Amino acid sequence: MTFQLQHTDPYSSARAGLITTDHGPIQTPIFMPVGTCGSVKGVHFSELRHEVGAQIILGNTYHLYLRPGLDILRKAGGLHKFNTWDKPILTDSGGFQVFSLTGIRKLREEGCEFRSHIDGSKHIFTPENVIDTQRVIGADIIMALDECPPGESDYQYAKRSLGLTQRWLERCVKRYRETEPLYGHHQQLFPIVQGCKYRDLRTEAAKYVADILPTLGGGGASIGGLAVGEPTEVMYEMIEVVNAILPTDRPRYLMGVGTPQNILEAIERGVDMFDCVMPTRNGRNAMLFTYHGTMNMRNKKWEADFTPIDPDGCDIDRLHTKAYLHHLFKAQELLALQIASIHNLAFYLRLVRDARAHIISGDFSQWKRSVIDDLGRRL
Repeated sequence: MTFQLQHTDPYSSARAGLITTDHGPIQTPIFMPVGTCGSVKGVHFSELRHEVGAQIILGNTYHLYLRPGLDILRKAGGLHKFNTWDKPILTDSGGFQVFSLTGIRKLREEGCEFRSHIDGSKHIFTPENVIDTQRVIGADIIMALDECPPGESDYQYAKRSLGLTQRWLERCVKRYRETEPLYGHHQQLFPIVQGCKYRDLRTEAAKYVADILPTLGGGGASIGGLAVGEPTEVMYEMIEVVNAILPTDRPRYLMGVGTPQNILEAIERGVDMFDCVMPTRNGRNAMLFTYHGTMNMRNKKWEADFTPIDPDGCDIDRLHTKAYLHHLFKAQELLALQIASIHNLAFYLRLVRDARAHIISGDFSQWKRSVIDDLGRRL
């Protein structure tokens, strides 16, 4: 994997770049649709390619490990062949999902012991077997195992957690170097910067990751543990702290964030890659994102609105009316979930494409100021 920094905004830290993987290029800034179990909920891969314009999608190590399981994925030849997505894939390490299993997981130096949310069976993720699992999945970009502490963690817990994450990272890097990809394409390991909401811990973590990156070839760094309960202003502050330290010639991935406003603010602070379940999850709950604000398609105001869902959006937005989508949601038709998910993902990809275009033209900061307030309106 390689990264080429192509343009920087003269008035901010916003960047436009190009990531090249064995499964194709990725223009940054980029939003990555979340395909937790090997599929993006409610959206077919042909729609991801042609309507949404996705360049890369995510898979989730925790969920794929449990179902369909490593034996099936290995026999299939990896996730790319199993789900027929021929563009890049990124997998997380499962750390966040395990963090979410409070009450049915135990952390210790060896790794994280947990019980399956499916059948209650007992499992353990270690730095070593998480690398092995992601080798079997076959993603182009893979993550190191980390602990994601809650946003309200006190300083002592956050410090202990960061120490564990750093020791796990050393073991992940060792296993990564000892093993080879299984399916003939390169896999790139990304370390994860943790440290909760504490400036000194984030600084320590970013320096630690920056020192390791040259040993990993052409990889980048992930920023984890944000948007987990801390105030938005703190998230932005931590992004600035971390990106002031991470090398400029490597991509930076902000994990699990967020709203369109969050994404533009993070781009302005030098982030290149994003993922979040919000576009599809909110879409399934009838909330649509647009440049003019958000629309709740169950509201009666759309009942007789025969204008396109979004005249500037994707083909499906221009094909269907607000009234029709309102009807589908009221009638609980599955097509409503599909249309809304496609719309939201297409909007997120449009947002980062527009951001990229304005970075290249040199007026990103002015454009961002002109659109960001409207993004948060309720229509």
